[in-house]
This record gives sequence, C-alpha cells and structure tokens, in this order.
Amino acid sequence: MYKVFEAIDELVTILEEARGVPMTSGCVVPRGDVLELLDEVRDALPTEMDDAQDVLDRKDEIVGGAEHAAETMLSKARLDAEKAVAEAHAEAQRMVAEATDHAHRLVGEAQAEADRVAAAGRAEYEGLVGRSRDEADRMIQAGREAYERSVEEGRFEQGRLVAQTEVVQTARAEAARLLDEARAEAARQRAECDAYVDDKLGEFEDLLGHTLRSVGKGRVHLRGGPGVPAGGPAFDGAPFDYEGA
Repeated sequence: MYKVFEAIDELVTILEEARGVPMTSGCVVPRGDVLELLDEVRDALPTEMDDAQDVLDRKDEIVGGAEHAAETMLSKARLDAEKAVAEAHAEAQRMVAEATDHAHRLVGEAQAEADRVAAAGRAEYEGLVGRSRDEADRMIQAGREAYERSVEEGRFEQGRLVAQTEVVQTARAEAARLLDEARAEAARQRAECDAYVDDKLGEFEDLLGHTLRSVGKGRVHLRGGPGVPAGGPAFDGAPFDYEGA
C-alpha cells in the first residue's frame, strides 16, 4: 500500500505544479506521467482483491464440488448398504438351508433308527416265539419315542438357526446410519463453503472501503493544497484534463 500513497502524492504534486488554463479552473497536466502513476497505483493494489474475485468466480465450482462429493458419499453409502443387506440376506438363506438340511437329516436318521428298531423287534418276535407281545410293543414304542425326540430336536435346531436372521435387521439399521452420516457431512461442507465465501467478501469489502477512504482523503488534499488561485480552489470536482494543452 506504500506505493499507492506514494503515487497519489506524486499526482498531487503534478496537479499543484500544473500550469493553469486562463479563465478556467482547469489545468494542463502531462498525460503520460499521470497515466504512468495511475498504472503504478493499479499495480500496487493488494492481491487480495484478485483473490476475492477468484473466490467469487469459483463459488459455483466450489459449491458444485461439495455437492458432487456429497452425492459420491451418498452413492457409496447406498452401495455399501445394499451390499450389506444382500450379504446378510444370502447368509440368512444359507443358514435356513443348513438348518433345513440338518433337520431333514435328523428326521431321516430318526426314521431309519425307528425302522431299524421296529425291524429288530419284529425279527425278535418272529425268531423267539416265546417272547411276549408286550415286550415287542415296548420296543416299538421306544423306537417311536426316539423318533419323536429326534424330530423335536431337529425342529428346535431349525428354529434357532432361523432366529439368526436378525442380522438382516442389523444390516438395515447400519445402512440407515451411513446414509444419515453422509447427508450430515454434505450439509457441513456446504456450510463451510458459504462461510469461507462470506469471509472473503467481508475482507474485500473492508479493503475496498479503506482504499476509497484513502482516495477521498487524497482528493480533499488536492482541493485544499497549495497553489490554489485567489478566486477559488484549483480543483472543483471537474475531470482532469488528461489530453494536454
């Protein structure tokens, strides 16, 4: 900013020493020197103004990037959730199939055992005519009870394995949690982006106000500086004569 004030001081000196135009309040200034000083003022302005303009120009890009990142996170969360649900469903089906197969195997083994016991009873009955019919009936009843116990155990095992399908509900709850976190992260990034842009605009507004106040002070100094004609100020707000005599 020092170069800006230095260039303004030189402009003031040029105006103070400029040759007045007779019968007017204007003056003749060297256009080349004044333009060169104005270029120096423009080059010496802080780069924060350009940075703030870049932020304004890239606001849509920044917001779009945040929204794209949020959509990507949501898509990934959906895919992960769908994958988890599919895996849980497949695992539940596998467990149910295993339980069904195990139950069928137990039933088959119980049936085979019952048939074996019944056959043994019949063979014993036929081989030993002297054994009483009550003993044969007892053995048949024992086989039936063994069969019923085996069937009941198979059903119990099947119910226990099917109950494990609660993992599907757990997977769905996890999927909902991932989606909520993705939405919250998207909202946070959008808020941070808006706050960053607002801060930069505030800084630009302060810097521009300071620059305008400095220029206003320079103009006041130009109006009230030395070299003012007796009839009034050397500069009354009319544009500078940059074209020369």
